[in-house]
Amino acid sequence: MTSDRMWSYAPESGHMDGQSLAGYTVEATDGTIGRVDRQADASGMRHLIVDTGMWVFGKSVLVPVGVVTGIDAQARKITVLCSKDEIKAAPRFKTDRETLDPGYLGTVGDYYRSLPPRQPA
Repeated sequence: MTSDRMWSYAPESGHMDGQSLAGYTVEATDGTIGRVDRQADASGMRHLIVDTGMWVFGKSVLVPVGVVTGIDAQARKITVLCSKDEIKAAPRFKTDRETLDPGYLGTVGDYYRSLPPRQPA
C-alpha cells in the first residue's frame, strides 16, 4: 500500500464523507477486534481508534483507514485487510496526544505498509 493511500479510505470501501463510524464493529480477516471508539477525519492522516475490550487487555489501537476494505452502514460493521495478530502487533497506542504526533503516525503507517500485500475478500 502506498503512503498516500494509508491515510485515505479506498474509493470502494463504501465510506461517505461526514459518516460517523463510532460504535461500528471492526472485523479483521480472522475475527472481530473491537468497536470504533472515535475517528479522526480532519488531520489528513485519517484513522480509527478501536477499543479492543478484553481482546488486547482493554487497550485501544490506532488503525489507519487505508486498511479498511468495507463499511456496512446497515450492519454497523467495518472490515479491514489485516489479521488480529497483525493489529495486535502494531505500534502501541497510549494517549490521544499520539494522534497528533507525526512521528508516531509515521511509525504506524510504516508498520501497516510493511505487512504482506493481500486482496480484499
